Amino acid sequence: MDDLRFAFFGATNYSKELLIDLIEKNFMPAAIFSIPKEFNISYSNEKVINTNFSNLKKIANEKSIPYYEIDSIEGAKTKDYNEIIKGLNLDLILALGWYYMIPKTIRELSKFGAWGIHASLLPKYAGGAPLNWAIINGEEETGVTLFRMADGVDDGDIIAQKSFSIEYEDNISDIYSKATIASKEILCNILKNVDNVSFQSQDKNKIEIYPQRKPSDGEIDFSKNSKELYNFIRAQSYPYPGAFITTSDGKKLVIEKARIED
Repeated sequence: MDDLRFAFFGATNYSKELLIDLIEKNFMPAAIFSIPKEFNISYSNEKVINTNFSNLKKIANEKSIPYYEIDSIEGAKTKDYNEIIKGLNLDLILALGWYYMIPKTIRELSKFGAWGIHASLLPKYAGGAPLNWAIINGEEETGVTLFRMADGVDDGDIIAQKSFSIEYEDNISDIYSKATIASKEILCNILKNVDNVSFQSQDKNKIEIYPQRKPSDGEIDFSKNSKELYNFIRAQSYPYPGAFITTSDGKKLVIEKARIED
């Protein structure tokens, strides 16, 4: 598998773990693309901070892998970006822990297109913050989906899925770890047999698109019942900004952990 030419797109700790795992298994990317810690995104007029950021440039430098950093695919110089991808002569683009849509003009520059892993069992929980939303909504199971990217939001053909449980005491960090382990297993199995991959179309009518979450969305609503608040708090604990209340002196009191007592 040393001859599989792929570009790696990522900007999070999840990205870092998968990138290291791929390299250890002799899948060396032809290039790494990343996003700065403070970056532009569609739902905010100001730059947002990636609280789960990981600096992939360090790995690129250590392994002598070409590295490129962009702040928005639409906002970057798309012509230059296209030329870089085109010149890499890629079999595949892997977008793992990526925040932007990858345009068709770029996906088509790769033999197998662009593949991503979404942290849900698609078509459920497409869109933003799928693991957080699953916990907030009290789900007892979720998973990860490897899929081929298309023009819509997480609506491309499914390649593989792996499910795992959400235990009552799991917080977002626990579920994040489970998603990372499941993602490594899927990638390893599929990339070993990349020429024999099959694709399953999603039913577009069943796709559930959830919005991205902002730090301000963590404010606690005391009209919710105890189970809803418990789920809300554990869904946004470290490494996320956290569920919080605003105190009488205007401070933000972050609540990392809670328990329910009768």
